[in-house]
Amino acid sequence: MNTETSEQLKELVKEKYRQIAEQSKETNSASCCGSACCSTIDYSIMADDYAELKGYVPEADLGLGCGLPTEFANIKEGDTVVDLGSGAGNDCFVARAVTGDSGRVIGIDFTDTMIEKARLNAQKLNYTNVEFRQGDIENMPLAGEVADVVVSNCVLNLVPDKRKAFSEIFRILKKDGHFSVSDIVLMGDLPHGLKQSAEMYAGCVAGAIQKDEYLGIIKQAGFTNITIQKEKPIILPEEILLNFVTPVQAKDLNAGKTGIFSITVYAKKETCCRPGCCQ
Repeated sequence: MNTETSEQLKELVKEKYRQIAEQSKETNSASCCGSACCSTIDYSIMADDYAELKGYVPEADLGLGCGLPTEFANIKEGDTVVDLGSGAGNDCFVARAVTGDSGRVIGIDFTDTMIEKARLNAQKLNYTNVEFRQGDIENMPLAGEVADVVVSNCVLNLVPDKRKAFSEIFRILKKDGHFSVSDIVLMGDLPHGLKQSAEMYAGCVAGAIQKDEYLGIIKQAGFTNITIQKEKPIILPEEILLNFVTPVQAKDLNAGKTGIFSITVYAKKETCCRPGCCQ
């Protein structure tokens, strides 16, 4: 992807999520497509229910995720946790319930309005060990080896340069640290109209890549113990799909093993796992 296209997509995503940040979860879920009716996907189709998780803060849940990475992240008391694409703070507050007062949680988000919303939520909760920083996941505003655990929920697929993103995750993790991320991946060939839609990119679909390629990027970044903790198909209603594909393509897309999937992936940064690192 060339630099111009990459920056254009980043601006598209930033503007879309700025609009979403200014709405309630109810408004996003009630509309057919989140921030602008019928211009993108309904986020609630992908979202999982956080309500039973300790530390859940309804005001911080905008319904934008596609999994529950914090549930699978093996966070321990006292850990430093970094949440990528932290939004209004939902996963950060769930992580904080596990790390406790002795831990530290850092949320990173690309959108200024999201950062403001998250900081206000943290202030209301009087959390002094949860902070939010505005930044690009391809170039995180963090020093190396600061995190015990990295989590992310339906965000990395929006990053144009995924190799750089996972390289950055490797950099900020401590030795023997790990990540658990929920994300959207593809299996098989998607119809051209769906893949190329800029609005669907901001809705988490057209920015996704093939599952095998996604897992390969994680391995190439130096991670080991790569494990799929959860996988589920994303069934898109025909009224959404038909904005982008033919009726026959829509039927095929929602059947079988070809289509759009949510996966939650775990991987570890072992003490020595990159070629030459022990020399």
